[in-house]
Amino acid sequence: MTYYGGKEMARSFRTVRENTLKIAEEIPENKYDFRASPDTKTIGQTLAHIALGPRFQLYTQTNKIDDLKKVNFPELMAKFGPEEAKPRTKAEIVALLKAEGEKFASYLESVSESFLAEQVKMPPGAQPATKTRFEMLLGPKEHEMHHRAQLMVIQRMIGLVPHLTRQMQERMAQHAAAPPAR
Repeated sequence: MTYYGGKEMARSFRTVRENTLKIAEEIPENKYDFRASPDTKTIGQTLAHIALGPRFQLYTQTNKIDDLKKVNFPELMAKFGPEEAKPRTKAEIVALLKAEGEKFASYLESVSESFLAEQVKMPPGAQPATKTRFEMLLGPKEHEMHHRAQLMVIQRMIGLVPHLTRQMQERMAQHAAAPPAR
């Protein structure tokens, strides 16, 4: 028995996606073309990238690929790339984040402990040489949190205070205003 299986992974992923959605909703649409530097994605492109990020794991896991040598990466990138690059409005990006997030979370809920324990061979030269499906399925959440951190810095750059920072500041103010414990 494990203490962190598919249902827990789904719950955790939904929490991460909800925080990403909050950022997407708080950034004004006229800032979706902002980029931190010339060689980076815009806010809108980053959010679309986040939204579509889990598709690789869905492809790998639903096809029960046990060796990544079997994946035609150029073909996959040719398929996934244009979808990510497609111009979208803020409303379309928010809807995409919701739909793709729920698709991935629902998949996570469906996986068994035995499936999560299966080993998958990584590409030649990769370390480690194998990973469990569990480790691989944590990847989209880790990927999203990486990009969400970038978005939180960008929020500061465009004059916004990220919601998680505001929430922490509110808790600290409440704590400071509370009478001392007896």
